[in-house]
Amino acid sequence: MSGMRRVPRSPHGPVAIASSPWIVVGAGVVVMVVLLIVALGAYRGRSPAPDGAQPPALPVPSAVAAPSVPTSVPSPVPVLPGLSGRASGLPPTATAVPRSPSVGPTVAATGRPTATRSPSRAAQGTPPMIGAYRVVQSFDGGFIGEVLMVNTSDESHGWTVRLEFSSGRLVTAWVEGVPQGTLRQTDNGFTYVSGVEVPPDGTASLRFHMERAPTLPRECTVDGGRCVGPGL
Repeated sequence: MSGMRRVPRSPHGPVAIASSPWIVVGAGVVVMVVLLIVALGAYRGRSPAPDGAQPPALPVPSAVAAPSVPTSVPSPVPVLPGLSGRASGLPPTATAVPRSPSVGPTVAATGRPTATRSPSRAAQGTPPMIGAYRVVQSFDGGFIGEVLMVNTSDESHGWTVRLEFSSGRLVTAWVEGVPQGTLRQTDNGFTYVSGVEVPPDGTASLRFHMERAPTLPRECTVDGGRCVGPGL
């Protein structure tokens, strides 16, 4: 028995696996093949989509309709007498044409001149003060004359009267009922500047005494505007 040799035993369990790496590699290949077969089977089991099939459309939210607002129906406009049925309102009134004072103060044949005033004010370009000339009293060697001023504007105004005769001499001049102004005498006449202003629609009366002068002046102006009166 001492002459017999023992045959070495092959290793078992983990030792055998570790000593034989090809076993691990072979097992891994087998597992991969199995997984590949399973994946192919699952892919073939799916039914392919038919040609031209469109993907399902996502639902589009419909537009929310705005709440309807009740519209008010205008009530029929009552037809007024003299108005057109298609007129949207009252007809435009006639445009008032501004009227200038007719003549200003008018001089009667006898007596004191009366101031004629129009309801409207003086037209543009017309002096606000209008004067009327007249002879108050005549006597041997001279006369008493008067220039009546009327304020046709909306504001108070002063005034300047200029009288010129072909001959004669001024004795005196004065304003009735108000403080006196400034008198500047010339060769055959004078210039008088008012001392106080005349209110709107107000009047002022300038009187004067001339000697050896014709009753009709060669020039009569109020603020540069010609006086009115017989023969002027």
